[in-house]
Amino acid sequence: MVMDKGLSVREAEDFVESAGHLADFVKLGFGTSLVGNKVREKVKVYRQANIKVYVGGTLFEAFLVRNRFDDYLKYIDNLGLDTIEVSDGSIILEHEIKCEYIRKLSEQYTVLSEVGSKESGMIIAPGRWIEMMQNELQAGAFKVIGEAREGGNVGIYRPTGKAHTVLINKILAKVPGDLILWEAPLKSQQVWFIQHFGANVNLGNIAPAELIPLETLRLGLRGDTFFSFLPADFSKFQPK
Repeated sequence: MVMDKGLSVREAEDFVESAGHLADFVKLGFGTSLVGNKVREKVKVYRQANIKVYVGGTLFEAFLVRNRFDDYLKYIDNLGLDTIEVSDGSIILEHEIKCEYIRKLSEQYTVLSEVGSKESGMIIAPGRWIEMMQNELQAGAFKVIGEAREGGNVGIYRPTGKAHTVLINKILAKVPGDLILWEAPLKSQQVWFIQHFGANVNLGNIAPAELIPLETLRLGLRGDTFFSFLPADFSKFQPK
């Protein structure tokens, strides 16, 4: 999942030409889609490249907290989107109510649900992470997203940006990895996930200019992962 924080139509076309074949989703980050010009035209560029597009969950919350959910759906439909992110990273939303939104929306849209708070001081126990992810998948979410923000320093990460390994391992003991999309905006985070969970791990909040470099990490064509996926008999070439 690539995060578009305000690309122009021309920039989106350039991105699609160079790296669009590597992206499954593009997220129009937080509330940027309300501010930028020619957003509908840009959505068409992505969708013509078979990339699913959705607006950030913060925008879902912004409409919801103003009691304008119906207006949110009209906005989504006006943009020509078939994918929605449901989140509660900025507001307090009773979990059963969040799951009810997922159930309702999944009847018409592909739903990605984000788990975790955007507040750095908000601590959620691993058991609660697992329970929320399981319930949201059962409610109809296509994937659940491990929250990290665009800075990569909350949720599944420590304030330093390092992975919260205990939390992540406990989640993966109970929730299938292919149903989780881990937000990983920093190269060090991408490397960590690839080295620990394989080349095909689902990663998100990738900057457009970093998608091709990420693919080289997945393929072992960059120093950080060069020796990660080689046959054992190549070990003699590895520096000691």
